[in-house]
Amino acid sequence: PGLQDSGFERSVIYICEHNEHGAFGLCINKPLEMPLEDLFAQNRLPLKRADLIGQRICWGGPLHPDHGFLLHKKQLIEQQEQEQEQKADTSYTSTLQTADDLQMTTSKDVLDALSEGYGPAQVFAALGYSAWSSGQLEDEIRNNSWLTVAADHALIFEVPFDERYDRAMLLLGVQPWALAFQAGTA
Repeated sequence: PGLQDSGFERSVIYICEHNEHGAFGLCINKPLEMPLEDLFAQNRLPLKRADLIGQRICWGGPLHPDHGFLLHKKQLIEQQEQEQEQKADTSYTSTLQTADDLQMTTSKDVLDALSEGYGPAQVFAALGYSAWSSGQLEDEIRNNSWLTVAADHALIFEVPFDERYDRAMLLLGVQPWALAFQAGTA
């Protein structure tokens, strides 16, 4: 909350991967003006999922803002689940499994599935990503640049964008207005 970076001010970042090499995440609360169907049009694909029409794409972070990322649950839409009961693997070509059972996919095959009216039941789309080198995120957390909270799938897929920051703070039991950004000495 005290971060004085205009790009990350009041950002909620979902960390997709965190290991000895660094961290990678997507900002989940800064929507762009671009609806999801525009991404499909750019890829010359129809979007046959009425539930996704009008869903806005988010700014995922400052790195590679021309690259798309889809964060989704493994659960497929109900019709597809019935059709795929015989198949054990419903993953996509380039999918990262997150620690809390979400998937982050960058390959076109997930777009193909969504364009045909199938694919993951819930989808969050972002352009660009955020990343930290080894130890960098830990240092920023120690310097109180970031607060951490366990991931909440509802926050990613159900809460309106403009409420996500405050709702993330409530997961910590904190009201944003109650935070002091500077410490004094006595």
